[in-house]
Amino acid sequence: MKTILVTGGLGFIGSHTVVELQNSGFKVIVIDNLSNSRIEVLDSITKITGTKPNFHKVDLRNKKEVKNFFDLNIIDGIIHFAAFKAVGESVEKPLEYYENNIGSLVYLLQEMRDRNIDNFIFSSSCTVYGQADKLPITENAPIKPAESPYGNTKQIGEEIIKDSCNAHKLNAIALRYFNPIGAHESIEIGELPLGIPQNLIPYVTQTAAGIRSQLSIFGDDYETPDGTAIRDYIHVVDLAKAHIAALKRLLNKDNENNFEYYNIGTGKGSSVLEIITAFQNSTGKILNYKTVERRTGDVTAAYADTTIANEKLNWKTEKTLEEALRSAWNWQEKQSNNHS
Repeated sequence: MKTILVTGGLGFIGSHTVVELQNSGFKVIVIDNLSNSRIEVLDSITKITGTKPNFHKVDLRNKKEVKNFFDLNIIDGIIHFAAFKAVGESVEKPLEYYENNIGSLVYLLQEMRDRNIDNFIFSSSCTVYGQADKLPITENAPIKPAESPYGNTKQIGEEIIKDSCNAHKLNAIALRYFNPIGAHESIEIGELPLGIPQNLIPYVTQTAAGIRSQLSIFGDDYETPDGTAIRDYIHVVDLAKAHIAALKRLLNKDNENNFEYYNIGTGKGSSVLEIITAFQNSTGKILNYKTVERRTGDVTAAYADTTIANEKLNWKTEKTLEEALRSAWNWQEKQSNNHS
């Protein structure tokens, strides 16, 4: 049984990936510093899978803590999620983003090099493309200057990994996610932002639940059919399964290059107004929303061409937008009931 380290494994995407790893027969060790996650997620993962992952509270910004962890644990591969991830916040706090997202990556790769650990999956982002010239976005699209420090940490991260693969015989895959949404069908795990949500769907569900009085649409003057920004929204469980596919590609030595990268999305773009309509239709909840000014760092439209991931990883999305939105709402209702 292969042992996989999942950093940020109690976060939104991390926890869903831990579930899929355990369901696929991997032994999982989770590292998380709990800065944007909750320890209770460990129990939720255990409830779903029947197995409690081995958990270590480690801050990856601390080189000594990272080294101590690797001194005590033998692992076969790493899936690296741990990072700050809010575009707007990164504009306000660039240095925190560079320290956290770049420093932790370097320390992990140094330990891999020093201990001959292979197989690294990097949580990247479609933000590396900036505002693409052509849609849908293929992996061949040029990497544009980043629109935010967050996007830049993903670009720099990929460059660091590529250089490390060339110099140190590592094998790595970067998965460039589009917009993950939804929750596990058990409703044991889902997206649980601490404080004000930075992403659209939790804001939608919290508005529907009455936690937020109003949903803000950032800009209605984009060059899109209805004027609102377009994104590719993928069910988080489909996204989690892409990590298993990528990991197996590395473990089976099926990769053609030592550093590969794939778009992970549905291939379909939905505007903010389309999301609001789909949410209202799939849940029966009416949303109170208003249009406000655009946000710094937001692009007009981004959706994936997933052909290469479908072929090389033998992976494709299975869940619909409506299923994703309904699961997000079911998860929100459960949170609201727990607190009432």
